[in-house]
Amino acid sequence: MNAIEAIKTRRSIREYSDKEISKDDLKEIIDCARLAATARNIQPWQFVVVQDSVKLAKVSELAPNGSFIKGANAAIVVFSEDTKYFLEDCSAAICNIMLAAHALGIGSCWIAGDKKPYCEDIKALFNAPAELKLVGMVSLGYAKEPAAEKEKKSVDEVLKWESF
Repeated sequence: MNAIEAIKTRRSIREYSDKEISKDDLKEIIDCARLAATARNIQPWQFVVVQDSVKLAKVSELAPNGSFIKGANAAIVVFSEDTKYFLEDCSAAICNIMLAAHALGIGSCWIAGDKKPYCEDIKALFNAPAELKLVGMVSLGYAKEPAAEKEKKSVDEVLKWESF
């Protein structure tokens, strides 16, 4: 799958089969995440790969919009140093996570973390250093069913040439 195809066909997946994700695939996904664009090449991110079902269930309890994480085969929790552009840098890394997963046939869904009331609880669950910020979490797994097509705005609805 080429990059354009991956971007155009990736969808959020919230229901997963029982098929396990190999450690090699998880490491490949993180390898792609660490290569994301980053302001001033600071690379402020740290990635925690979670496969333990008890921890996945606990994350589901803590993050109300991530209740489906308990059914995932894995999740990646993205933490960052508190740099000027941490949110942009780690958002780029999260996009790389989802695109790499999709290219490997693995479904994913991004769950917000930054400024959420559960940030400190998630940090504590993973023993994250106090100075790190929770940016987000990505559930991973092989899709139970193909993703439903969602209506997207057309390119002509969002494209402006030179100005509005």
